[in-house]
Amino acid sequence: MENTQQNIKKTKIKLDFKDSKYATGRRKTSIAKVWLKKGSGQIYVNGKLYNEYFSDDNHKMQITRPFEIIKQPTEYDVRCSVKGGGPTGQAGAMVHGISKALVLFDQNLKSTLKTEKLTTRDSRAVERKKPGRRKARRSFQFSKR
Repeated sequence: MENTQQNIKKTKIKLDFKDSKYATGRRKTSIAKVWLKKGSGQIYVNGKLYNEYFSDDNHKMQITRPFEIIKQPTEYDVRCSVKGGGPTGQAGAMVHGISKALVLFDQNLKSTLKTEKLTTRDSRAVERKKPGRRKARRSFQFSKR
């Protein structure tokens, strides 16, 4: 009985994305490989539904935002492979990748997504630590005595 339950958990979801559009999204140190095709609105991240993968509601809202802007929330299926960074960077990378893939599907969506700044890569990243400093800009605590 336990063996069959373990086998069910180990099997990955096989999704058919042969006639799909591919785009890469980036944010901070995260990279998202996104495949987009016409479908029923399912979004898979690393083999899981995005509701299971992301626990924060803000990240879930952020991921569905490109579809809400174009007023087609259940028109496309998304398969995404995300690596690097944390949940915020991964969600941002997914949004960037989904937006780029939507533009590949329909060029008319480019102006709509561009006004919302979703097709532009957000280049902000963590500033490097400088020598003689505790962090990038913060200095060590001063001691008079």
